[in-house]
Amino acid sequence: MSRKKTARRVRRQRMFLRAFFVTLVIAALGTGGGLFASGFFGAGGGNEDTTLQAPYESRSALRTLETVEERPALFGEGLCVAEESEPDGAVTASAGIIFNRTTGEVLYSHNAYQRLYPASVTKCMTFLVALKHGDLSAKITVTEEMLGNLDPESSVAGLKAGDTLSLEQLLYGLMLPSGNDAANAIAWLVAGGEEEFAALMNQEARAIGATGSHFVNAHGLTDPEHYTTAYDIYLIYNELLDYDTFLEVIGVPGYTAEYENGGNPVTVSWGRGIWYFTGQAEAPEGVTPIGGKTGTTPEAGNCLSLASSDAQGNQYVSVVLKANGRNDLYGNMTALLSKIQK
Repeated sequence: MSRKKTARRVRRQRMFLRAFFVTLVIAALGTGGGLFASGFFGAGGGNEDTTLQAPYESRSALRTLETVEERPALFGEGLCVAEESEPDGAVTASAGIIFNRTTGEVLYSHNAYQRLYPASVTKCMTFLVALKHGDLSAKITVTEEMLGNLDPESSVAGLKAGDTLSLEQLLYGLMLPSGNDAANAIAWLVAGGEEEFAALMNQEARAIGATGSHFVNAHGLTDPEHYTTAYDIYLIYNELLDYDTFLEVIGVPGYTAEYENGGNPVTVSWGRGIWYFTGQAEAPEGVTPIGGKTGTTPEAGNCLSLASSDAQGNQYVSVVLKANGRNDLYGNMTALLSKIQK
């Protein structure tokens, strides 16, 4: 159901509830308040109904924020909270942020909450959903239906109908060659279809507080209803970096997948294309890129999310969205990494 239809349904429900409540009030006044005194709350006569009252009788036993030892963890505890930084002429992309994940320090933030197209950076959320809802050893056989809606010019892992791969293999195909075909196969394997998988993406986004995002596919090809923010990408990365599988996948220079197609062996090798690992860009001294995800479409421009560390072991998450070309993308990212204190 579209968000507009959902909004209309919510408005109708609210109007119905208001009308229902007004009717109750009028009825109560017309009976001298007896409806509330006896029938509705069961407080009249000698046969008092305590069903509705019972949940409130133990209210004093509930934990309170004044009890420090029992205080529930606040949602944003440990997360960076971004405010707009002073402009930096070297950060020219539509959005650029860098956060110290270890200390919670915001080193730089520009348009952290602006909604933008994420292109293949989407696949970070695809990875997170796959980890939370999938089984790495589960396998799926690729079908024509899984490949049919992909732009032939888009990035793929080279999958063909009849290929049978595990979820673990597909995750390498998702991140290293940025395979849109791998993304679709993951959606079918984990959720039984692309629409169902997108619903899980939005569910997990809400669960981690990424409320500026909405996803309609697993690969990131442009759709007006598919968007995110630099801050939401940070939240997604913040979750992913707690998973060893994610660190393993983004940390390898290359991966060779061996699988079958109709009983025939298939061997494919994939490598990562981020310039810090191919030697086409150099990170500032003392900064070690761990791994990341690029994304490029005409509408999204050039995007990159990156995890890095410093000599003290602090972890950093940096995001650039909508840079103007690859040189500009890595110029922006290097400017962000330069803000890490040596």
